[in-house]
Amino acid sequence: MDDVTDVRRAELPAGLSTRPLDPSDATAVFETIAAQERHDLGTVEIEEADIVGDWQRPSFDVAASTVGVFDGDLMVGYAEFSGPDRGDAAVRPEHRGRGIGTWLARWMQDLARSRGAALVGMPVPEHSAGDRLLAALGYHVRWNSWVLKLPVGAVVPERPLPAGYAVRAAEPPEYEQAHTVVEDAFLEWSVRPRESYDDFAATTVLRPGFAPWQLRVVTDADAQVVATAIVMLTDEVDAAREAFIARLATRSDQRGRGLAQALMVDAFAVARAHGALVCGLSTDSRTGALGLYEKVGMQVTSTWVNRAIALAG
Repeated sequence: MDDVTDVRRAELPAGLSTRPLDPSDATAVFETIAAQERHDLGTVEIEEADIVGDWQRPSFDVAASTVGVFDGDLMVGYAEFSGPDRGDAAVRPEHRGRGIGTWLARWMQDLARSRGAALVGMPVPEHSAGDRLLAALGYHVRWNSWVLKLPVGAVVPERPLPAGYAVRAAEPPEYEQAHTVVEDAFLEWSVRPRESYDDFAATTVLRPGFAPWQLRVVTDADAQVVATAIVMLTDEVDAAREAFIARLATRSDQRGRGLAQALMVDAFAVARAHGALVCGLSTDSRTGALGLYEKVGMQVTSTWVNRAIALAG
C-alpha cells in the first residue's frame, strides 16, 4: 500500500486498469502479496493454497468480492472484502506512490458499506507502508497479532495427557467434531457469524495439498474430539520448509489439562517428520495466549495490527 490522498477522491493514474478477479487469478494475487510481504517482512508468509482455499469457500463470491489493478498484463494491486467486516489488500512495492493503495481502500469501504457493514478492517504488518497508509486514512487499531516460531532444533516441553486421552490424526468422520471445537473456542472472543462446516472444509481438508495427518485431535475416554490443531506445511519459498499451526483450540470444559501443549508437541513432531525445519503459529491480543506460547520457547518473528474504520451511511 502506498501514499495518502483523500480516500473519497482517490483516482488511479492513467494507464492502469481494473477488473473483478476469478479463480484463475489466484497465482497473480499470491505473487502480489508475496512481493509485498518479502519487502515488508523479509520473508513470505502467504501461500497460493491459502488464497485458493479462501476463494473456494461456498460463502465467497470471488467475482463480486475482489478487484485487481493492472499495469498492462501485470497485477500491481488487489483487494477483497471477505465480510462481515474484514478485507485484504496488497500493492507491489515497486508500484507504491501511485495512489493504488488509497484507491483500493476506497473500493473496499464502498463494497463493505453496500453490504451493510458498519466498519471494515484488515491486518497489516506493524510500521509497514500499509500500516502508515491506513493510519493516515483514519483507521484505528482493533487488535494486535503476532507470528511466533520455534527456533530450529528447539522442542516444546512435553505435557503428558490425562489417563484415557489420546492425540492422533483425525479420522474423516471426526472432521465435523473438530470444526465444532474450533468454532466454539474462537467465537468466545471473535465477533463474527459462525463459520459453516463447508467453509471450514474449504480452507482445511479441501485445501490444495492437504494430507490427513495435518488435522490433529485429542480425544477423551469416550472417543470424543476435545482439542484440535490444524497443521499446514509450507512450500519452500524463501528458506527452509516450515510448519504452521493454523488453528489450535480446546473445548472449554477440557482446559487446564495440558491438551493444547500436548497437541503442539505432537503437531511439531509430526511436521518435522514430514520435512519441516521451522514450526510456527500466530495469535492475537484477543486470546491472551501470547505468554503461553512464549513460555514454551516460541519467539515473536513479526507483529501485525488489525486496523479498521467506521463506515458512514
